[in-house]
Parts: sequence; structure tokens; C-alpha cells
Amino acid sequence: MFSALTEYGVTGRAIRQGVVKLQYWNPRDFTTDRHRTVDDRPYGGGPGMLMKTGPLTAAIDAAKTALSSAGGAGDGLKSAPKVLYLSPQGQPLTQTKVNNLAQAESVVLLCGRYEGVDERVLTTLVDEEVSLGDFVLSGGELAAMALLDAMIRRVPGVLGAADSASADSFESGLLDHPHYTRPELFAQQQVPAVLLSGDHAAIAEWRARESLRATWLKRPELVERLQQAGKLSSKQLRWLAEFVSKPAKAQ
Repeated sequence: MFSALTEYGVTGRAIRQGVVKLQYWNPRDFTTDRHRTVDDRPYGGGPGMLMKTGPLTAAIDAAKTALSSAGGAGDGLKSAPKVLYLSPQGQPLTQTKVNNLAQAESVVLLCGRYEGVDERVLTTLVDEEVSLGDFVLSGGELAAMALLDAMIRRVPGVLGAADSASADSFESGLLDHPHYTRPELFAQQQVPAVLLSGDHAAIAEWRARESLRATWLKRPELVERLQQAGKLSSKQLRWLAEFVSKPAKAQ
């Protein structure tokens, strides 16, 4: 499943160049029965199956040991890698969390299946539960790939332009500004004149203003959060007042 990361795009290039390394531990490789059983019926009854403690515990331990001996805690460089469980019950993933995780030397991601994981694995081996949102997937692999993609693009040297990631949505707490490319006229809509002016200061101000406008229109709670925290400049507050008084979208 993870070939989507390893074979394509900026993540594939980063992995091929050795900037990032992915390793995999299959719980089935840590079973002791001939059927390689990793799930069982839940105590108390109910639908579905649960992932068992034994194979998961052994797989997580093997991952932590391998990562530590490869240059983590085993060399006294950093603490043991954190174990994250991809779960709809976890804390919502944010860009700030992604940036922090991208600075870690190694991370273990636990991908659940079936009805989930035995609670005792979570309480004894998992450091944190992370959620992509309030919805349910068939397994944690897709969520892990989304998290890994977001993390890898934050690793220095991965993106072609060093400032590409810093201009992403959410980096400043706001959404990104609108983008335009050729042709200048499409569907009777003209590229904003300021972007054709060559005036870099005016372009920077337009982008800052439109970033705030886009966030106010699409995710107003983000603007409210920044405002309550006192993180909007006087200029941004003035722009915001103008948006409220003239709510039509920018042309």
C-alpha cells in the first residue's frame, strides 16, 4: 500500500535519495500459530474482530529496537521513538503537530484494522493517538500515508524551493492565498492586475490580504482563534473590518 509514497512525487524522490527512510513491520511476522492470526473476537461479544496484543506488542518492540539501534536512543542521541496510533479517537492532526513530528529522528506509526486494537496495547505501548478527522477508515494505513506525506515535505531538502512549505496553508494559522497561472483570462475572469505589475511589495501585501480573506470566508473559526489570541496585526484587523463591511469576494 505504501508504494503510493515510495514511488511517486516528492516523497518518492526523498526516499530514493535517502533523505527519509521508511521501514515496515508486519504483525503477522510475529505470530506463533500456523495461520498467522493477528485478530480475535472481542470479550463481551459484539461485531467485528480486534487486533491481538501479542503480535502487535512484538512488532512495536521490534520497530523501537531497530530504530533506536540505527541512531536513536541506542547511541544516546535522542529519546526512544514515539509510538503513534492512527485512530479516529485521537487528537486532530494539525500543521503544528506535523512540523513537530517532522523534527523527530524517528517515529513508529501503528496502523489499526478491523474493530481496532486491544486497549491494553494502547495504554502500555502507545504514546499518542492521532486522528485525521471525525470519520472512520477501514484501516490506519491511509491515515499513516497522509501523515507521512505531510511530515516528509517538512524535512529540509525535500522540496525543490526552500520556502514552498513555509507558504503552505496553516503555517501562519491562515489558509494560503489564491494562486493564478496562464492564461491571463479564463472563463471571463482576469488574473488580478497586481500579480502582473512586477511590484513585489504590492504583490506580497495582496497575498497577505487575500490569505486573510480566504480564511475568513472558508474557515472563519481560524481567524477568530487568531483574533482571540491577539495574533492579528493592526493591518490585518483593519482588513478584517473591511471584509465584514464589504463581504463580497475579491475579483
